[in-house]
Amino acid sequence: MIIVHGMIPVKPERRELALELARRMGVATRKEPGCISYDFYVGLSDPNTLLLFQEWQDMESLSAHFQTEHMDEFMQQLPDCLNGQITTRRFAVAQELDDDSDDDGDGMGDDLDATPPVIH
Repeated sequence: MIIVHGMIPVKPERRELALELARRMGVATRKEPGCISYDFYVGLSDPNTLLLFQEWQDMESLSAHFQTEHMDEFMQQLPDCLNGQITTRRFAVAQELDDDSDDDGDGMGDDLDATPPVIH
């Protein structure tokens, strides 16, 4: 699985346009093969920052996403809304933990005792 997380700073006076672009982009992208999730959120600490969270089955699906017509349209219209640089991070997930494996309620999958927890 591939996870992409992004932050998009938008001009306050262009915020409504940016939100509409994000809505259209989300609807179109969620129909793509290999898309698990694709959602924009508004930042709580800064309502003029859009957060993007994407999950893809594989890198091929994500690469195909970059070639779509709706991505092209989004990238042509978005620069007028920007108030700074877009930042993104991409993660390749090697193993997905099952939430049901937490027998003792500590938030850790108990069936994976050999895997150390990641603490941020």
